[in-house]
Amino acid sequence: MKFATWNVNSLRARADRVEDWLDATDADVLTIQETKCRDENFPWGAFEMAGYQVAHFGYSQWNGVAIASRVGLDDVQRGFNGQPAFGKNGVDAQVEARAISAVVGTKNTDVEPFRLYSLYVPNGRSLEDEHMGYKLDFLDQLHSHITSDLDANTRVALTGDWNVAPYDEDVWDMDFFLENGMTHVSEPERRAFRQFEESGLVDVVRPRHPGPETYTYWDYQRLSFPKNTGMRIDFILASQNLAAEVTDAWIDREERKGTGPSDHVPVVAQLG
Repeated sequence: MKFATWNVNSLRARADRVEDWLDATDADVLTIQETKCRDENFPWGAFEMAGYQVAHFGYSQWNGVAIASRVGLDDVQRGFNGQPAFGKNGVDAQVEARAISAVVGTKNTDVEPFRLYSLYVPNGRSLEDEHMGYKLDFLDQLHSHITSDLDANTRVALTGDWNVAPYDEDVWDMDFFLENGMTHVSEPERRAFRQFEESGLVDVVRPRHPGPETYTYWDYQRLSFPKNTGMRIDFILASQNLAAEVTDAWIDREERKGTGPSDHVPVVAQLG
């Protein structure tokens, strides 16, 4: 069974690319972030014709998360217990479409089912912005939710765009980030990410692709991709028993090339 995560930065704009990628890679499950559409605008037909069930959580042209699976899609949950709401200056706060999960692997596979999350962690915007507090609260509440019943038998994978580069090697120039007071690398953000690893969740990609320049995101501006000034901010974190079943994992850097790519690329894991 092959599952992947991909921030597509507008699914309606890149539905053809996503469809082509699924066909070329034969992925069984794809978690998607930044769909940027409501349910009524979601391209359901393209996925259904390709044999995928889809669960989507989206309110508007912002955010949006989904899971597409051809190996079962059961017990769909939109959001998570304790997920914080956000409204600028506290006005009209609502729970945003940033998390969806489902049990996959219930059909057409030898893999034991597991719960799979598609996550789009808030950006933070700047170190002083109220959105940074929201980001840290989101990660803390997610951690509390996941670890409340995490034990040796738990089968879960947290996938998506975490908007955190947890280690110095995950950015092209750490000095540049520090000198400019940029987000994604501050100690509070890194600490919020690392608490998941400290609780026993495993990054299934890093051991297979360690070191610098294993990025998953490149800005559209300043020739970031040709210059390889990127960041590793998209991850698959799995419970230990599920991580032990991963036989391969990789970052599909090629998908950043061509016409009209997302600024993120797929991150993929193979089970069995």
